[in-house]
Amino acid sequence: MVRMGPDVPLLNEYKQEFFWKRFPQTVLGGPRFKLGYCAPPYVYVNQVVLFLTPWLFGGIGTLLCQLQLLQELHGAVLSGMLMFGAAAGVQALAFYAARRSGTVERLGAPNILVDEEEVEFTHCVSPETVRFIAPGKRFGMNVVLHTVLAGVLCGFGTWYVFLGRLTALYGSIGVSLVVFVLSWVTLCIAEYSLIVNTATETATFQAQDIYEITPLTRPLYIFIFIAVDLADRFSDPVPELQLASQILHVLFLFLPLLWALGILPPLDALILWGMEQALVFGLGGSPMSSNLRLLLMFGVSAGVAVCNYFIPSTLGVVLFSISTGFLLSLDLSQVGTLCGGSRAGFRDPGLRRGGSPPPLRSSFGWNLGCRELLLYLSLLLVAMAEAGLLHHFLGSAQSQSFVTGPQAPVSYLLLVLFCLCWALREIQGAYVFGGVFLNPLYPKGMSSVQTFKQRNRGLYIAAALRRVLLYLVSPFAMIAFLSMDTSLQLLHRVSLSVGFTRAFRVVWQSSEDALLQMVVVVLVRLAAGNNILPGWDNLGTGVQLLLVGLLFDRLTQFLAKLKFTLTVLVTSWTEKKQRRQSAGTILALNASLCPLLLAVVTLSALLSAPLLPLFTLPIFLVGFPRPQRSWPGPVGTACPCPDSIFYQQMSGSLASALRTAFARGSLGSLAPGSHFLGRFQDRMVWIMILERGYGYCTVNIKGLELQETSCHTVEARRVDEVFEAAFERPERLGFTQGFNLHWGNALTPCAALAKHKGFLWSNDEGSGVGGMKSQSSQLAQTASNQPPEAVVVESNVSSLRFRQDSSSLTSFGDWSDEDDLFGPQPARRTVALVTAEAQSGHTALQTGASLPGSVEMDSLFENMALSALQPLQPLGLGIGMPAVDKGRSAEFLRESPGSLPHLNFSCPQSEVFNLPTGWRTAPLLPSRLMSLRPLFPEDWFRFTLGRFGPAVQGDTSEDMTKALKEDEALKELHIQVALSCLISLGAESAFTSPSYVYRLYCGDVPWTEGLDWLSSRKELYQLALRAFRFSFKLLFDQASLGPMESSEELFSTLEEYERDWFIGLVTEKGWHDSVLQEKPFLFSLGHDLTMGTYTGRVLSLQEQLVQVGRLNGEGVRGQWANLSWELLYATNDDEERVVWTLLLSSWCSHGQKYLFTSDWTFRCLYTTITV
Repeated sequence: MVRMGPDVPLLNEYKQEFFWKRFPQTVLGGPRFKLGYCAPPYVYVNQVVLFLTPWLFGGIGTLLCQLQLLQELHGAVLSGMLMFGAAAGVQALAFYAARRSGTVERLGAPNILVDEEEVEFTHCVSPETVRFIAPGKRFGMNVVLHTVLAGVLCGFGTWYVFLGRLTALYGSIGVSLVVFVLSWVTLCIAEYSLIVNTATETATFQAQDIYEITPLTRPLYIFIFIAVDLADRFSDPVPELQLASQILHVLFLFLPLLWALGILPPLDALILWGMEQALVFGLGGSPMSSNLRLLLMFGVSAGVAVCNYFIPSTLGVVLFSISTGFLLSLDLSQVGTLCGGSRAGFRDPGLRRGGSPPPLRSSFGWNLGCRELLLYLSLLLVAMAEAGLLHHFLGSAQSQSFVTGPQAPVSYLLLVLFCLCWALREIQGAYVFGGVFLNPLYPKGMSSVQTFKQRNRGLYIAAALRRVLLYLVSPFAMIAFLSMDTSLQLLHRVSLSVGFTRAFRVVWQSSEDALLQMVVVVLVRLAAGNNILPGWDNLGTGVQLLLVGLLFDRLTQFLAKLKFTLTVLVTSWTEKKQRRQSAGTILALNASLCPLLLAVVTLSALLSAPLLPLFTLPIFLVGFPRPQRSWPGPVGTACPCPDSIFYQQMSGSLASALRTAFARGSLGSLAPGSHFLGRFQDRMVWIMILERGYGYCTVNIKGLELQETSCHTVEARRVDEVFEAAFERPERLGFTQGFNLHWGNALTPCAALAKHKGFLWSNDEGSGVGGMKSQSSQLAQTASNQPPEAVVVESNVSSLRFRQDSSSLTSFGDWSDEDDLFGPQPARRTVALVTAEAQSGHTALQTGASLPGSVEMDSLFENMALSALQPLQPLGLGIGMPAVDKGRSAEFLRESPGSLPHLNFSCPQSEVFNLPTGWRTAPLLPSRLMSLRPLFPEDWFRFTLGRFGPAVQGDTSEDMTKALKEDEALKELHIQVALSCLISLGAESAFTSPSYVYRLYCGDVPWTEGLDWLSSRKELYQLALRAFRFSFKLLFDQASLGPMESSEELFSTLEEYERDWFIGLVTEKGWHDSVLQEKPFLFSLGHDLTMGTYTGRVLSLQEQLVQVGRLNGEGVRGQWANLSWELLYATNDDEERVVWTLLLSSWCSHGQKYLFTSDWTFRCLYTTITV
């Protein structure tokens, strides 16, 4: 048995049984001969009969033809009609069974749970038996379509495998009989999956087969084989076509194996892959970010090629190709934004999924505007004028030698441009020469963002020069080269028309790739000199460029797949957790079958299909071809949780940083399908390029989960080691230290981006307010200059004591599933949350695992909030609560607003500071308010009036301000309201326990005599709760940094709380909004029940360095292709589906949570230098 490590099986006992039930069903096309429970024999007999029915009808037609009673065509028609009748009968029985049971359980996709259900069979044609064997179709149109196709397939299949035809092909009756028998097995498998029951396919592209496309996959490939045979039958004798027919008849026998291994793509994946390959390599386009864009772009691009074929003038073809190529390489979806309309839906789906828009740039070139349109128009006019003049005067010039022709100077210019652009791009990254050597020019030691920017400033000039050369000079040089080509005179051939359509477009669509392809063509011509290469020169420049581009793409894929293969082979032995008991045997087989392994890698590269490591073992298969995006639907599937908001906040600034890095070339050569991994603090993002054109790039940013298990810790540590080796290096490198020790890793560090703003639990820089640091800013700065410690408030009966606790957490990296500082935090709706919902009209955020700063409370009564507990009533006497007179209204102490005396302010400006009348109706005795009057800070009240008065009323005289301060009625009003809130919250006691303070901070207010009144005043309650939290934060700061020295300092601190801080709970909507609004500081309070400590946490917004590395794209695609096998059959040591292998685990959305995901289509106009 193959095992993962010494004790963990690759397939556990349950999965082994499940495997032997499902895999034979996949191989045979749907029959279920192993159920896992006892079933009557007629269940198996019925399936066998249905499986062999096409063979029976085909045998009848074959026998009649062999007896010369019917011609081959008539025998094929007879077999097809019989199969059509049988298929109609099966569908009628399925419909009858569904009507009898009252429900149709087939949902268009295989239901995994159905395989585990036990069915009670009554007789051979009972509704339960029929529904088990033939579930039926979901749509009536599919019933008709599949039934007709079943008859057509049987008829053409009978014609395809007639013994006379096979004998004519192979000249041997014995070979013909073998091919005849095995061919009918293939036909029976396809018929069963089409009409009876569809098997679970290992080649899965869509998550759900809603429209029942999967049953059409296997018949489709049979029709392709039959089409080749029909072409050979009815065409003139062509040896190549006859040879192809012979080969395909043999390959026809192995179709069940190819279907079972998932090598042949589903119908939808095949169509999308074919359109993408034709668009990229035939028409010069780019892979698209959505299926809709792919369909539209393919149609328009194909129309351009057709128009070029019919345009009679070569000059017209040149001008038309340049203009359409330039326009189609732009991001035309921004035209709607420019015209004032809404942004196109398919252009930026990330905004519809909650992503914050990218920060707008005021500098020229970052967004499509009038200036950018003028620039594009100028570029287009200059390019058309250049091409037209050169083609008119020099296009028809004949030269005996390429070296002396008009293209020679431009050819040498292209060589110089390529060398300069390549060198300037190489020095922008952390490594040079394919990631083998460290770049000595790259900044060393990244202690802070500012230091990194200063040291990186020298590379900005080189990046600006590269952008000018690559995106301004190179396109015009390449257009000049193409316009003077003599093969344009022979343009009215299909191959040349397509070739030049692609050539003139790829100049703009992917200037860097086009320059490389053109340099290769130039080098071939220079190497040939005066010699003529008949096969090569007759193709024409356009087709030559097409073949060079295709060859370079396949060669790049082959090298990447080969590196991925070597990585899997080596780590399957060197990594302890990946070393199975059979590792040595598998490695020996790979070594002995090395030519076969290279053949698999080569075939995978030629088909542009992923290389699939079966169950993450070093056993390689060719996955089915699919588009570069690998997934069929729109990008954006995410698993919302409290961590998602941080990724949503950072996505805009990260997209802006990526925009600059792409324009500078810091991340190397960019192509759709490239994958990058970003690492900052304890978070990781997966970045994939979806689409690219002239001046724009569409990327998908996925945030990976922060929850750390043992596996996540190992993965993150490995990623950090790779990045540290590239960025945390000494100032001077020795000869041996200049090598990349992690070159074989799937991750190659590229660059550090210095523009990302994100939230940190530990701060690197303090912020100042008005030239003077406040208490809270000093606290943030002090925390950053200390070791990783946190200020913790200990519970000590009735006092607050502060201590330094080195075991407290300061970052996400200290978290684990088993050890949470704040303990398990079930979601709970406290009074604060309920009132906040009622006021704002929004639902409180649902939370999962707790975050640092989480303030949800746990009690000794499991998940019940403390405020929900019944008050204690000793001995059942009902003591401890205020007595209520049942004969009187509960509102006997509450005055109605109409009975309140009118306030007579002595200062006219006092009306501005008047309070609502309902706030004066607290059901409290005047004597109690009078006893607490000394608690009201009258000096502070006058000071704040002096500050707020001029701010509200504008410039006022000193006499008016003095009169405002001396207004006794205004002071009495505020005293009454403030003390009423103090009593209602129960905060008037001089000795308050820490637990009471914590409960009050959380909004879990115990009952007081004024709580009902205060809770009914939503706005006043929120203000009182906010004031209490501000007071606690002020107490927290003073305990850490000392008391306030003046009223001015206190006022500035409170102003900073209001402007730059959110003080509250992680579960509140305000926390969510503050993160998105990028408030500089967030504060929350936590409680550790086991240690009895209360911990205050500060989250600060800072500019961070984001380390970005390039992932081996073939490794990612191979893991994704392996996912269907993992989900169907394999398990790991945690009894979960395996998604993690020797690379980085967080790649497949089915096995890894994406906490946030969005698409960004941002502009990086390469002619603009923005530092």
